[in-house]
Amino acid sequence: MTTRVLIADDQALVRTGFQMILDAQPDLEVVAAVADGADAVEQARRLRPDVCLLDIRMPRLDGLEVTRILAGPGVDDPLRVVIVTTFDLDEYVYGALRSGACGFLLKDSGPTLLVEAIRAAAVGDALVSPSITVRLLEHLARPRPTTARAAREPLTERELDVVRLVARGRTNQEVAAELFVSLSTVKTHLGSIQSKLGVRNRVEIAAWAWESGVVG
Repeated sequence: MTTRVLIADDQALVRTGFQMILDAQPDLEVVAAVADGADAVEQARRLRPDVCLLDIRMPRLDGLEVTRILAGPGVDDPLRVVIVTTFDLDEYVYGALRSGACGFLLKDSGPTLLVEAIRAAAVGDALVSPSITVRLLEHLARPRPTTARAAREPLTERELDVVRLVARGRTNQEVAAELFVSLSTVKTHLGSIQSKLGVRNRVEIAAWAWESGVVG
């Protein structure tokens, strides 16, 4: 299966560079490359790409707003979004992930990590630049004035095992290997966990785990 990708960045050289990197992969295809957020929303809704690769700072609509429109809370059939930016400010990272993004990369992360992030997003995993991950997890682990949202139903011990591994950045394949279960079993557990927690993706599962003290 070919993963169809939309690129949105206001710099022509960046768009061209990303497109060359992605189109060189046998399993990836760039279906659109646009220069601003409004065009990104229009083309994403028209083409329904598998992954949207968005810059933060763009004309008309920025990457965070585009993410909320395409993947935010309440969006029916949300798209998968990966943010790529030169800015690693904390508020951008948290804002992007809370808005529904399933990946956050710095533009200097390199082509290998870029391709890995696209492939991870396409199968429902999440990838955050290693330079950001430690700060992100430290932020999520800080004591909160309010507690994390309560689960709608208690998680089973095996579901908690899955949550802890997801919170530490493990992929579905790695979770399956560490728990000695099949990949389909992991996906079943993740579906149940999302339903019980009222979250939509593994990034929100990880955030809940750190905020609630399940991992620390």
